[in-house]
Amino acid sequence: MEINIPNYIIFILDKLESSGFESYIVGGSVRDILLGKEPNDFDIATNAKPEDIENIFQDNKTIDIGKEFGTIKILLDKEEVEVTTFRTEGNYLDGRRPEWVKFVPAIEDDLSRRDFTINAIAYNKKTGIVDPFNGVKDLEKKIIRSVGNPKERFKEDYLRILRAVRFSTVLDFEIEKETLKAAEEYGSNISNVSMERINQEFFKILLSSKPSKGIELMREIGLLDIIVPEIIPSIGFNQQNPHHNKDVYNHILCAIDNSPPILKVRLAALFHDMGKPHTISIDEKGIGHFYGHDKVGAKIAKQALERMKAPHKLNEEVTILVSEHMTHHARFKDKGLKKLIRRVGVENIYDLFELQKADRKCSNEYASIEHILDMEKRVDSILDKREAFDTNQLDINGNDLLKIGFKEGKIIGEVLEYLLEKVMENPSINKKEKLLKLAQKKYSKKS
Repeated sequence: MEINIPNYIIFILDKLESSGFESYIVGGSVRDILLGKEPNDFDIATNAKPEDIENIFQDNKTIDIGKEFGTIKILLDKEEVEVTTFRTEGNYLDGRRPEWVKFVPAIEDDLSRRDFTINAIAYNKKTGIVDPFNGVKDLEKKIIRSVGNPKERFKEDYLRILRAVRFSTVLDFEIEKETLKAAEEYGSNISNVSMERINQEFFKILLSSKPSKGIELMREIGLLDIIVPEIIPSIGFNQQNPHHNKDVYNHILCAIDNSPPILKVRLAALFHDMGKPHTISIDEKGIGHFYGHDKVGAKIAKQALERMKAPHKLNEEVTILVSEHMTHHARFKDKGLKKLIRRVGVENIYDLFELQKADRKCSNEYASIEHILDMEKRVDSILDKREAFDTNQLDINGNDLLKIGFKEGKIIGEVLEYLLEKVMENPSINKKEKLLKLAQKKYSKKS
């Protein structure tokens, strides 16, 4: 079997081989090619030692990113490729780092240390496919199976349990029975893994075509109550409301699946209704209400994402979306829409609409999104016409007010906010002369 690989990869393979060494593309790149997908990147394994790699590519820029582990990065124009010496590893003392690394001569030995059979495949043009653990067959059967003893593989790095979930979700494969059993047995040990590493896998699950599958797998294995414990109260929580035909947990899963694969939107969908179990009230007719659940959910999201060590900006954006996800009920006039744009930010307003649409689609079969689509169109118009929704869009600024006699201080901001209110009601008055007259008329005694 011959595989098409980019010229820059062929260059590296050929140069290593012409220098007397073996070299292969390995892991995810081979897996993706065999699945008919375009790899995001390529990793190369070789029996050349790190010093040999540096010498062979001395005419190119190389970076030592882990020589003790056998890895050298080669820079070729705009491409970066990691080349790693064949190796085996000792016991993992902390569930993540090997006690020792030993370089080995054979590619088969190197493949034996990898996590799953579908990632333990190597290829070069001369030898063809090297597949000692029948990874190709598992690709055909759509199975995630550990290389060798799954308990041993998971004890080496507990993150592999979440990786099994991720591959199962992204590829729509099933986890093999013994591998799944070991994952369930060792699932609680995911707490030994750093949140940064967990996030890398969890966010990929959220961005998959059907993230609900991954979240359900996480629940079954026992990962969900460790990684996202905030969601547990929503499981089986009856909303007792005719506008909702799902419990909160399944509603959340549905909303995630129906939102676009944008991380902040998917995270907002995950957290948007987590405030409901904490805010329920039952009226005299036995109907459940959740007043303020959007604000409670925003607080939960903020604290959870801080615990998860998510980037600050991402946390802020998700919190905003969760806090504002109920605003589609407001039936805003243009002024109200402009205030919404200001609160949410232009960079988030359309993401908010996507969240709201997903939320509505997952309420019941009669839920309509027409009013949200209408809001989108009206926001389009506001932005296209460049109508002001913030003080920095006014045709005057604080300096202009100072020039006509206003004093420095809080009064400047107060005047600008007053003028913005007027302009949001009537965009045609956003002219310097008109605004100055308005300011003087309103604040002549305060200036």
